[in-house]
Amino acid sequence: QVHLAESGGGSVQVGGSLSLSCAASGGTFSSYLMAWFRQAPGKDREFVAAISGGAGQNQYYSDSVKGRFTISRDNAENTGYLQMNSLTPEDTAVYYCAVGARGNIRVWSRYDYWGQGAQVTVSS
Repeated sequence: QVHLAESGGGSVQVGGSLSLSCAASGGTFSSYLMAWFRQAPGKDREFVAAISGGAGQNQYYSDSVKGRFTISRDNAENTGYLQMNSLTPEDTAVYYCAVGARGNIRVWSRYDYWGQGAQVTVSS
């Protein structure tokens, strides 16, 4: 059983930056691909980014965040990160980290373990 806890959300103006953290416990974090999803009010949960297990050599991004967001991980700290730059109001959502993917890593229902979520609000 893996426990995930996000932190670092908050409010920022358009064009600003925020960094999210995802602290893992209770499992072998380094072996898992880790992903970030987000869910805006009234919308389905959508894929944001993922990073492969181990050294994290492979990163995957949705088209909507590519070039603005950066996913990374520190296995020694059992923590994953999402650096978000050039934020827009369309980035406003609750952001979730997840591990334990089975199959398509861009599909939220394929993940076994989730954090509680962190609110990100971007105002104009």
